[in-house]
Amino acid sequence: MFRKSVPSKSILSSLKGRLLLGLLCALLILAGLVLGMAWQVGKTMVQEANMAHMRYEADLIADEVTQQIDHRFQALERLSDILGMSNDPEWLGYELRKNDALLAWFDAIVVSNSNGIIVSDWPAVAGRVGLDTAEFEYFRMLRGTRRPYVSEPFVGRASEMPMVLVSVPRLDSDGRFSGMIGGVVSLNSSGLFKRLATIRLGSEGYAAISTATGQILYHPNRALINNDSFDATAIPLLDLALDGWQGDGVGMLLDGRVGLQSYAQVWSANWVVGLYLPIKQAQLPLSGFIHKLWWIWCVAAVLMMPILWWLLARILTPLNLLETQIGEVGLGRRSGVDLATNMQELKQVASTFNRVENERQLLVGHLQEREAFLDSVLNASPQGMFVADFGGDITYMNPALLDILGIEPDMPMEAWLEQIHIDDRSGAKDMWMHSLKTGNDYVRQLRFIRSDKEMLWLEIHARVVMLSQGGNSLGLVGVVKDITERREQEALQRWEAEHDPLTGLLNRRGFDRRLEEAFADFRKTSTPSALLLFDLDHFKPINDEGGHALGDEMLRRIAQVVAWEVRRSDHVARQGGDEFGVLLPSCTLGQAQRIAESLRQAVSEVSVSHEGKEYTVTLSIGVTSFDENDTNYNVALSRADAASYEAKGHGRDSVVVKLPKALDPMSLFE
Repeated sequence: MFRKSVPSKSILSSLKGRLLLGLLCALLILAGLVLGMAWQVGKTMVQEANMAHMRYEADLIADEVTQQIDHRFQALERLSDILGMSNDPEWLGYELRKNDALLAWFDAIVVSNSNGIIVSDWPAVAGRVGLDTAEFEYFRMLRGTRRPYVSEPFVGRASEMPMVLVSVPRLDSDGRFSGMIGGVVSLNSSGLFKRLATIRLGSEGYAAISTATGQILYHPNRALINNDSFDATAIPLLDLALDGWQGDGVGMLLDGRVGLQSYAQVWSANWVVGLYLPIKQAQLPLSGFIHKLWWIWCVAAVLMMPILWWLLARILTPLNLLETQIGEVGLGRRSGVDLATNMQELKQVASTFNRVENERQLLVGHLQEREAFLDSVLNASPQGMFVADFGGDITYMNPALLDILGIEPDMPMEAWLEQIHIDDRSGAKDMWMHSLKTGNDYVRQLRFIRSDKEMLWLEIHARVVMLSQGGNSLGLVGVVKDITERREQEALQRWEAEHDPLTGLLNRRGFDRRLEEAFADFRKTSTPSALLLFDLDHFKPINDEGGHALGDEMLRRIAQVVAWEVRRSDHVARQGGDEFGVLLPSCTLGQAQRIAESLRQAVSEVSVSHEGKEYTVTLSIGVTSFDENDTNYNVALSRADAASYEAKGHGRDSVVVKLPKALDPMSLFE
């Protein structure tokens, strides 16, 4: 029924051309394997060499920054010994001016008393003396640890530049804390990170320093320095380094690329030194080398083509003679081929061809007889039948089949194939091609749109017709049945088996099947599903006073309202009498509670009238969801039913959510 696609004619249609192409492909594969292995080995070597270099540089930078910090600590400790425990501003100012040489390492020096009040500074800045630093993190750390400390970065009030405070505690002879001496260090102009500016890691590599809390102290991108929006977790290895790890590895960089990374710790300042090199940058020299090797191979292959062409022409000369003799057999000038060659393979081909030619002549005679018989059978059959060749083309359709499909005998196959329903076309074609390849029976039901727009359900059964002699096949013969009426009857029966005839909603059987399917999905994929169960409050007076017809009318109206309020993907069922259920697939418990409230409100507005009296009902709704501890959906069903009874016990017209016992806090008191 479906035409097999025919590949376009290749430019290299001769055997010699194909052999030449095969040799070149073999050389290409060999070159690819060699270059691939070279790339993999070289990539590992390049990565190891770069890692070793980055590890050395990271340690060197960390050592240098550690020395810079230690020197500053030592200078401040010597100054602390000079100043002693005095808090006299004039004397402290005098001593600070005497040690003016410290400004080569610090942008400013401040002295505080034991309460964190700045009592002196140099150079003097208005408003700094008297500043209360007791709540600043660096003062609290000094007072608590009584050890030198480097603060988190901050922005200077006057310079508006990022800075840190290098500070040491002032301790009396008994070791009691008496204040601090701090040196303000600019991150831009102090020379603290001058080593990082000299680092060269290709054109895209760089070095950076951050605090253990993730605040950037140095980075080629100045916008990141002391930027609170920087997220260290974006670089997983940096996140580890902030916890004290040091080492190297390959991971994601800040810009999303993969790169080599090396980390070292500056323990005295609680800083992290990081070196970063995009992996493409590291592999750039190796990539250039591999490209040069590739072009050298391509030039060598082009130069070899004329020599290979000549050699193949010499080797294939007997094959050309075989081709000529086979052509003469086809024209009837020869009865067989007779090849004078020492090539054993060509001798075997000639012998096989002669045997096949003799068998073909016998088969042709039998085939003509069988075709005449088959044509008579197909034309006389009242059943729709067709014949197809092994190319996938329908070569014959009998009158009964033409009448079923409503098409003319001369209608092109491509045209009536388009009348197969679009949802069935692809699957039917795939199975048809599979049957052509394997020789298996083709059995398929599909929809067909006739020219008069009538849709038919067709059942197609085709099988290979084999000859009794030799096991050769003639093609495929198929039978087509119109099963439209049977399918419609089956669909109606399936619908009636699972739906309530009064309301059109699912009945208990249909609802149970969908509950079972939803629970299976929940167990496989943890897809949440919620369940509502409710019956009608004050429904009995409607049946008693207005009769069952009035009660049925109320049930139909409520069914319409409930179906309208829930989602199209939800399943609503009338389980019997005035009992209803709603399954809410892919729905959380909170969403289900909101839907239940909307149902309760909507149904409360539904009414029917009888003899001047208006009747309304309310809902007592129980809500629950599937839980991993539920052994089957009946457990959740029982939980929802219990919640519905609780709603009735609360005075009706209410919604009660029943959690699984593992989640229900009230279960602790049971």
